[in-house]
Amino acid sequence: METGNIFYATGKRKDSVAKVWLRPGTGNIIVNDRDMGEYFDISVNQELLASPLVLTEKQDIFDIKITVMGGGQSGQAGAVRQGLSKALVLADPELRGVLKNAGFLTRDSRKKERKKYGKKGARASFQFSKR
Repeated sequence: METGNIFYATGKRKDSVAKVWLRPGTGNIIVNDRDMGEYFDISVNQELLASPLVLTEKQDIFDIKITVMGGGQSGQAGAVRQGLSKALVLADPELRGVLKNAGFLTRDSRKKERKKYGKKGARASFQFSKR
């Protein structure tokens, strides 16, 4: 969705949902009203979040406001990456090919497998005792 110079997109990963707003600015990234480095304290997740910006070389062009909820930190970072990629495509449709080839526009549908009845976990069984 586009409102003037503000671009909005939603990203999802595991149980996380991220709402991303892009507006022209200086490259400031705010996640849930906190700085990106403060919210995502693991550097791998910070790199994952910023990877669409690095790939398209748009680090210092947009101010980004992100609201993310649900799931854990790595799931949230993946959701933000997809939402940010979708918002970048809205801002500049020519970036679609680059982001699609990198796999940033595709939702990663892997989720935790549910525990089955009569089993210890999703696939693990209780240890069999012969006697």
